Amino acid sequence: MDMQLLDQAKLDAFVGRALGDIAAGYTGVMVSLGAKLGLYKALSGAGPLSAKEVSQRAKCAERYVREWLNAQAASAYLHYHAASDTYEMSPEHAMVLANEESPTYLPHAWHVPASMWFDEEKALEAFRTGKGIAWGDHDKRLACGVAAFYRNGYRASLVQQWLPALAGVVATLEAGIDVADIGCGHGHSTVLMAKAFPKSHFHGFDTHTHSIDESKRNAAAAGVTDRTEFSIARATDYPDKGYGLICFFDTLHDMGDPVAAARHAARTLAADGTVMLVEPFAKDRIEDNLNMVSQLYYSASTTICVAHAISEGGHLVLGAQAGEARLAEVFRKAGFTHFRRAAETPFNLIFEVRR
Repeated sequence: MDMQLLDQAKLDAFVGRALGDIAAGYTGVMVSLGAKLGLYKALSGAGPLSAKEVSQRAKCAERYVREWLNAQAASAYLHYHAASDTYEMSPEHAMVLANEESPTYLPHAWHVPASMWFDEEKALEAFRTGKGIAWGDHDKRLACGVAAFYRNGYRASLVQQWLPALAGVVATLEAGIDVADIGCGHGHSTVLMAKAFPKSHFHGFDTHTHSIDESKRNAAAAGVTDRTEFSIARATDYPDKGYGLICFFDTLHDMGDPVAAARHAARTLAADGTVMLVEPFAKDRIEDNLNMVSQLYYSASTTICVAHAISEGGHLVLGAQAGEARLAEVFRKAGFTHFRRAAETPFNLIFEVRR
């Protein structure tokens, strides 16, 4: 390539962008260490601390802690006070890094790219052969990372905002109905609803055995085993109980035949029942999705969502950026006549679907 034809400013800008992305990958490792070792909790709300004080609070070796603190300060995750040689975490950063109950707590999210790197050989083979990769064939950090990442977002929004946005659904839940959570994962969404609506009965279904086991443990820890049950089942063969509410939480786009899944929902839904569809935020056109959120979703979708849908036959591979129009068409083909955007967040679209 003739270097004289290059715009040096554009080259320098892109090199800077790429190096920033590489640095972000390194930072993810530091975040995981900080969360698992209790370093962020040691810093949270404590004011300026020396490396020695942080290491003592977290019971870690001081020399490692000092290097980690410098990495975090260079990343602007912590503030370094040169005059006192101390490090400080702001309360806003603590909400993201230290408070595990915060809706913006993010350390678990880095487990997803860790699993993507670990599974690179499988992804290379999938690209070359066109074969799929089932959810359960990924590194175990994927399921754990996704479940933990979504848990806090659902905790902040599901009962308080999303369910009330569906016409009449809260009243039916309070009176008592059967609810199906399709692709329930570790059961966090199921458990949240069960805790909020004790008169209803909640059925979680997933094809991943480990996730079903985790769901049962989470339900037991929350004290809702009397109104929850979790079973191995696909989105096209779970039992018909005349559900008043069927939920798809960030799962429909992973399925090999989403139209068949929607048709089964139509067959098993009560006459006056509702489907709640939660999907990653996306607009309908690619050119409108060229942003940071879509960067995350398209990248994860490449090796996870698309790969799983292909492993299930790949009749319609939506990907994680399907958009409202394509999702509405799925349910139209399945016989539904009502499809309404009920709510949205920067990361999710929430739809109300009825026959």
